[in-house]
Amino acid sequence: MNDLKLLKDQLEKKGIKPSLIRLKIYEYLTKHKTHPTAEEVYSTLLKEIPTLSKTSVYNTLSLFVEKGLAQMITIEENIARFDADTSVHGHFQCKVCGKIYDFLVEKDSIESSLDPSFDVEEIYVYYKGVCPYCKNKNLS
Repeated sequence: MNDLKLLKDQLEKKGIKPSLIRLKIYEYLTKHKTHPTAEEVYSTLLKEIPTLSKTSVYNTLSLFVEKGLAQMITIEENIARFDADTSVHGHFQCKVCGKIYDFLVEKDSIESSLDPSFDVEEIYVYYKGVCPYCKNKNLS
């Protein structure tokens, strides 16, 4: 099965009509693990789809988040990034190079003093610091 057919099936499974723009945006998210902003998605895809609008990109990304195909990452103040990996995982952002790394988070290992009568639907774990690459670069 080709990649676009698989992506089309994933969109349809979530009740999303698989237009060319939606397919291309979803393809970009699944292939680029860089946690792109809407602006980055727009700038890259504009070369391939000259009629693409920023509004279409923002609306499509919002739809993907709403339908559970992507998650919005707000590790940076006033900047929304997007991730097609919707599994429970955390994000580490390097304060030197800005790169965002994924790491595994066991939902059951997160301790909380929250009253058990609350139903937790989403958990976000963000760390900030210096990545090994930047740390080693500064040591040499």
